[in-house]
Amino acid sequence: MPARIEDYALIGDCETAALVDKTGSIDWLCWPTFSSQACFAALLGSEDNGYWKIAPRSADFTVSRRYRDHSLILETTFEHPDGAFRLIDFMPVRGVNSDVVRIVEGIRGTLDVRMELALRFDYGRTVPWVTRLQDGVRAVAGPNLTVLHSSVPVRGENLKTVAEFGISAGEQAWFTLTYGESHLVEPKRIDYARALEDTVRFWERWCQKLEYRGQYRDAVERSLITLKALTYRPTGGIVAAVTTSLPEQIGGQRNWDYRYCWLRDTTFTLLALANAGYYDEAVAWQDWLLRALAGSPDQVQIMYGLKGDRQLIEWELDWLPGYENSRPVRIGNAASNQVQLDIYGEMLDSFFHSQSKMRRHTEDDFRILTLLLDHLEKIWEQPDSGIWEMRGGPKHFTYSKMMCWVAFDRAVLLAEQLKYDAPLERWKNIRDAIHKQVCERGFSKKKNAFVQEYGSEELDASLLLIPSVGFLHGSDARVKGTVAAIERELKRGSLLLRYDTAASVDGLPPKEGAFLACSFWMVGSLKAIGRSHDARALFEELLTLRNDLGLLSEEYDVNQHRQVGNFPQAFSHIALANAAFYLDQESDQHHRAERRMGRAAATSVR
Repeated sequence: MPARIEDYALIGDCETAALVDKTGSIDWLCWPTFSSQACFAALLGSEDNGYWKIAPRSADFTVSRRYRDHSLILETTFEHPDGAFRLIDFMPVRGVNSDVVRIVEGIRGTLDVRMELALRFDYGRTVPWVTRLQDGVRAVAGPNLTVLHSSVPVRGENLKTVAEFGISAGEQAWFTLTYGESHLVEPKRIDYARALEDTVRFWERWCQKLEYRGQYRDAVERSLITLKALTYRPTGGIVAAVTTSLPEQIGGQRNWDYRYCWLRDTTFTLLALANAGYYDEAVAWQDWLLRALAGSPDQVQIMYGLKGDRQLIEWELDWLPGYENSRPVRIGNAASNQVQLDIYGEMLDSFFHSQSKMRRHTEDDFRILTLLLDHLEKIWEQPDSGIWEMRGGPKHFTYSKMMCWVAFDRAVLLAEQLKYDAPLERWKNIRDAIHKQVCERGFSKKKNAFVQEYGSEELDASLLLIPSVGFLHGSDARVKGTVAAIERELKRGSLLLRYDTAASVDGLPPKEGAFLACSFWMVGSLKAIGRSHDARALFEELLTLRNDLGLLSEEYDVNQHRQVGNFPQAFSHIALANAAFYLDQESDQHHRAERRMGRAAATSVR
């Protein structure tokens, strides 16, 4: 049985990642990239699917863990009456190959330690051919090669590689596991100590760029480190999560593959990165977006692979029981073929913010956006599958229409600011027509709120974004009514459902956890309508839902008091960071201005 979702920690090298539980077991690792076939997949079933565990041989121990400050280096400390040791886990930022490094460091007394490595490729289906090396083993399965090097002797046991050794105060033992391709030269062993120094330096230097100096700096830094770890460094793409098929309800069927890049995340991601001062990452993300958009505008997808791949065929792994028997386990994502009109607004909004925050825009970029708008002009009145990727058939979703308004509004603003040649009057007329339609057909007088779809009485938490995208001001009575209605009907404890799955015909069985990003959106809405005290109180309560390392999944089960959904979730961490920036907007703008003045002064002195 895998650990609870919140019991996992993330380590990564900005090209792939692994999840480590509180007992020192790596239960999930996709090599060589986030979306590759898993080498360890115990997370989705039994230990037969592959794991790598290092722990005391005795069961009588206590565990504590932490990330080293300003890093993604995990330290797990095992305490026993006879002694204690620290397990240091990390992945060096990749050179040619990807590595996992595990260091056992004695702290007190002497303890017996056991290492077990069960390598399984193809999501637990393939047992590799293992041969002995002088200081470890070599494992091959088709195109896949992994090499384990160890400072202690290892042996084979029941299709596993194991080691048993003692560790005393001041001593170290180490293990490195490196991925390669089986038809190439075997990758060289890395220097574990130098790799640790380099990894510490990489993360410390990266964290020093953080410009946010507000009250919630530690939480924001951890969320941004997580976002950086979810970034595929060669292309700048950012995956939604490192996992697939972690359920939105334990034992349920809402299990999706999130190891892809969603266009919907563009504005939220760019704002989080730019507001924090990470302009290189923001630029890389926008460049990824431009490459993904290349081609015919009628072929734009809602999501892509790490390199901009378009073929994300969904299929099921019937040999895996799934996380806590949550079936099916899905690879790929059929929602990539859906039409979702909101993505056009999010894309145009991201380019608008890129210009306003980073002064980054070219007329060539604008021509790409113009083609998208030409296409949107033809389809915006059609039904779509909505922000939540409904599988119950297309409908006229209010949020989708509102984001079509955003697309034309931002295009007008960009063209006016940059003096680009554009059909401004036509765009303005379409923008105004959409606004009028949404206000007339997307608003329920009975609920005194904007509703999920035209003619419906169901609510949708995505409409909390009405003031943040500028569709209506927070002082508008309709916005206040929408916030009040969502609080009244979608609130579970202090958290929010995306929508009522029991009432909505979305093509799936009902029930799921509260959606954490929506709960952070409520923070912004409360502040927008003048309830700043409530906004801050909610934000601070939401921070308590993070695990002991500051990580969040996609959703939270308010009945079982546990995280659910894929983990760690970029959308949740982006929403956390943006909510913090919004709460501390005035004071943080002052800190950022001071920092820029300091840099300017230093430059003039030189």
